[in-house]
Amino acid sequence: MIQTMAWRNIWRSTTRSLVVIGAIAVGIWAAISLTGFATGIMKSYVNNAVQNVVSHIQVHQSEFLDQYEVKYNIPDALAAERAIRAEPGVKAMSVRSVASGMISSSQGARGVSIKGVDPEEEARVNALHENIVEGDYLSDEGRNPILVSEELAGKLNVKVRSKVVLNFQDRGGSITAAAFRIAGIFDTGNKPFDLSHVFVRRSDLNGLLTPAADSSLAAGALAHEIAIMVDDIRDVDTIAAGLSAVLPELKVQTYREISPDLELYEGQIKNVSLIYLAVIMLALVFGIINTMLMAVLERIKELGMLMAIGMNKLRVFLMIVLESVMLGLVAIPVGLLLGYITIEYVGENGIDMSMYAKGLESFGMSSVIYFELDPVVYLQVAVGVFLTAVAASIYPALKAIRLRPVEALRTI
Repeated sequence: MIQTMAWRNIWRSTTRSLVVIGAIAVGIWAAISLTGFATGIMKSYVNNAVQNVVSHIQVHQSEFLDQYEVKYNIPDALAAERAIRAEPGVKAMSVRSVASGMISSSQGARGVSIKGVDPEEEARVNALHENIVEGDYLSDEGRNPILVSEELAGKLNVKVRSKVVLNFQDRGGSITAAAFRIAGIFDTGNKPFDLSHVFVRRSDLNGLLTPAADSSLAAGALAHEIAIMVDDIRDVDTIAAGLSAVLPELKVQTYREISPDLELYEGQIKNVSLIYLAVIMLALVFGIINTMLMAVLERIKELGMLMAIGMNKLRVFLMIVLESVMLGLVAIPVGLLLGYITIEYVGENGIDMSMYAKGLESFGMSSVIYFELDPVVYLQVAVGVFLTAVAASIYPALKAIRLRPVEALRTI
């Protein structure tokens, strides 16, 4: 009985009810879309960092992480490589040599991290080969090829086929200089990374890092870093723990440990939906209160008559609450559907923000943002709207049950 009356009451003023339903639906759509956008931006930053900078897992000698000196290489890189390849869940890996040095041209110089890589292995763990904007990726051909970023090439005023000089310290502590020719120019979209990294062949770098008098280590076995990509990012911690057990003498770190800011971003993804939901639901509370209060004030005489013929205050209270809840229940599916369509469409096609590309790149983000949303957010939004409708109906319902039947019946 009360449910039927409440349902009919909300359609007595069709326009007003449709406006409220529309406002709630738009609020739900906005909460879902904004959350998807924020999540997409955060995931863009995390994914760019993982694919281009840190990978899922990295392995080093502990002293190397403290000093970043080339003498702290992985003791037995070949054994470590075999152990990593045998670990379940490992998708790809790349063994690298790393040196800190200076790159210079006739127009200037800049400090960089020099990474010696095996081109084929490196292509499996990051997207460097896909980010070549001019020239070619590293190959076995040519003498001392090097990859520099578009940003760095602009700073040094160089182009493909230009010569640059790398200066760095070898394992014996002597300063070494060698000429390299630019084979390709890359752009990862991460400006800080691009300005501070260059890539050469590992065989070329190892030959320069290992002086002729050093017979303690074959040049081909020199390695400072092993980058690992896993099949499922959710298994990163488990795989890292397994590698730590089989490689106790080495430091095994996940991308969250290497870059704490990535862990912070991932943590904020879980909170951002609640923040947007709270703000939008707060706005909806006032809209629903205003609508229901108007409905109560317009029906003072009617409510007074219902109470005069025997409807108790509890039933009147429940009727007003049900009217608000029904408005919410009509709007929730509409808003969720609009939000789902938006997330799916933009998640597939992306939103082009190339006009802000320079600003986004300075923070390591892509210029195309793909919306992404955890399915649990839909449930959070639905529950949030339902609770908002209930909370917003309490004041108008209390206003209704405080009416005195005799005075209400005299209202014009």
